[in-house]
Amino acid sequence: MAQAMHHVTAAQDRIPVSQKIAYSIGALVNNMQAAAVGSLAIVLNLGLGMNPALVGLLGAIPRFIDAFSDPLIGYSSDNTRTKYGRRKPWIFFGAIFSGLLLALMFQLYKGQAESYYFWYFLVIQCLFVIAFACFSIPWIALGYEMTPDYHERTRLQGYSNFVAQFAWIISPWFFKIMDNKALFPDIVAGARTVAIFVGAFIVIGGVLPAIFSKEMFGNLPKPKKEKGYGNVLKDLWSNCATSFKCLPFVKLCAVTFLIFNGFMLASAFTAYVIFFYVFGGAQPQGTMSAMDSMYHQGGTLLGLFGTISSVCTFCAIFLTTWVSTKLGKRTTFLIAMGLAVVGYALKWVGYNPDNPYILLIAAPFLAFHLGALFTIVPSMVADVCDYDELQCGTRREGMFSGIYWWIQKLGMAGASLLSGILLNVSGFNQALGTNQSAHSLLYMRLFDVGIPIVTTLIAIYIIATFEVSEDKAYDIRKQLEAKRGKG
Repeated sequence: MAQAMHHVTAAQDRIPVSQKIAYSIGALVNNMQAAAVGSLAIVLNLGLGMNPALVGLLGAIPRFIDAFSDPLIGYSSDNTRTKYGRRKPWIFFGAIFSGLLLALMFQLYKGQAESYYFWYFLVIQCLFVIAFACFSIPWIALGYEMTPDYHERTRLQGYSNFVAQFAWIISPWFFKIMDNKALFPDIVAGARTVAIFVGAFIVIGGVLPAIFSKEMFGNLPKPKKEKGYGNVLKDLWSNCATSFKCLPFVKLCAVTFLIFNGFMLASAFTAYVIFFYVFGGAQPQGTMSAMDSMYHQGGTLLGLFGTISSVCTFCAIFLTTWVSTKLGKRTTFLIAMGLAVVGYALKWVGYNPDNPYILLIAAPFLAFHLGALFTIVPSMVADVCDYDELQCGTRREGMFSGIYWWIQKLGMAGASLLSGILLNVSGFNQALGTNQSAHSLLYMRLFDVGIPIVTTLIAIYIIATFEVSEDKAYDIRKQLEAKRGKG
């Protein structure tokens, strides 16, 4: 599967470091919101006592709303024409509103009915995911168009994915911070404060790509379209249908759906396995109760595992980017996913109550899972945007980013809903505290390890047939430039 010819990036196709940094801070914002919401939402169950199935439903409903808004936002971004460009106005205002809403989402207090927590969190989260999509979809589309070069696209995605990993170094410690009795009376109060800091970062960091990154196609002529909402919806539907006819794009959507949502579904069980299986039999320490001791020790391992995984992911992203320029994107992806499968097998071994920290041996292998996925696949989507322009004659980065994440968020909604259901199926009962059944502990581990192994193996099979090679990508670019009058 090695490429027939290795191409060298021309100087004019290189993206300046300052623009890469600005774009990459947007990636950190993108990851931080996902990491923060996932980490803080645990207070709904462990802090406020909500039923896990309701918590899963809270994660699912907004994702369905968000998912259907993404193609519309992507379409609108493609068709926006301002003196500031197509993407930048969306990125700027989306960052501001989403940061404010995230901070507001977790301003919850004990003593209210479960129905109050449910409706408060649901309404604000629905508004948040739409506001954040106004930032993220145009930001993703911007990354597809910042360079026309096959390898520089991978370098940009590697650069941004590298910076984005700091979110996964910080967020695993959120529970430890929220549970710090010297700072907060309980984890609910801790979540309120952490959410304010995360919201402020989203506002400040999110506007930087809008200010400093350059749009390659920001000054396209205004599209000629018939007026009226009916015609707009008709054109939107036509764009969606055309996108699904692009087989390379559909394959990339399927691969990301399987790997990312398999990871998201399984990761919902990681904290529970560490707390209730690995440290469920821990002896009380000092004046702490058995439950507090479990959370204290489990929170430390959870934070260390997340931090070490993120540090290893930095190395995985660097290696993935470098190897991709030598072996091509497809071959590099297959190697990386194989290493990830090994990592999940080691994770099963690492869940050891007698030696808890053996879990850390899985981290270097698991680092390739999402590290390679979000370095290589977005670069492949950028190549597909060129492929699509050659077929259809228009630039549709926003449409592709909208549909791509529409599919992923439908999966995230299903994963969130299914995780709560599976937690109940496993037999987990918060009221039992450290006395969970052996059946429950076994099934939580099976879900945590087995699901991502299966989804990753299917994804490997799909990506092995991806059609747009390095040679083909450069040939497509040559045809496009000749067609535009630049060749």
